[in-house]
Amino acid sequence: MLALFALGLQSCFHHVSRVDPEKNIDLSGSWNDVDSRETSAAMVTQALEEDWLKNHMSAKKEKPVVIVGMINNKSHEHIDAETFMKDIEKAFIESKLVRLVQGGTKREEIRGERADQQTNSSVSTMKQWGLEVGADYMMQGSINSIVDAYKREKVVYYQIDLELTNLQTNEIVWIGDKKIKKVVKN
Repeated sequence: MLALFALGLQSCFHHVSRVDPEKNIDLSGSWNDVDSRETSAAMVTQALEEDWLKNHMSAKKEKPVVIVGMINNKSHEHIDAETFMKDIEKAFIESKLVRLVQGGTKREEIRGERADQQTNSSVSTMKQWGLEVGADYMMQGSINSIVDAYKREKVVYYQIDLELTNLQTNEIVWIGDKKIKKVVKN
């Protein structure tokens, strides 16, 4: 009886093991960290191989400044789009071909700190207003999905669409997409 109790008690505990964060693991077929990393790297590579970058460099003789705007999750599942946006920003920085500026709420937080410095920091160390680097281009997009299921099998299709817009002219200078299809059998 005691052995059965011990066996039953042991089955209540979870076994946890640590793995390399770069290891590809896909348990459910849902969007995951591998999809985010691979998609962001592929799409930034796509974007940086297009003519807009060569045209900018020949006209301005300096790296373009990019800001990553909203990437909307329009898929059927909860996807933290901010994680994907961070993967895109990291890929841009690692490329060393563009400069990246902060956007959204983080930019507002930085501006709040700069405002606080105007009152609370010494004149020699406070950061000045009006010296931010303005972005030349903004990347925006969406994550979409289609699910087809029958009995114990389903196909999950993701399409990630991104576009890069010239902020001065409002011209879309690049559109790219990445498609992922997963078959999940239960």
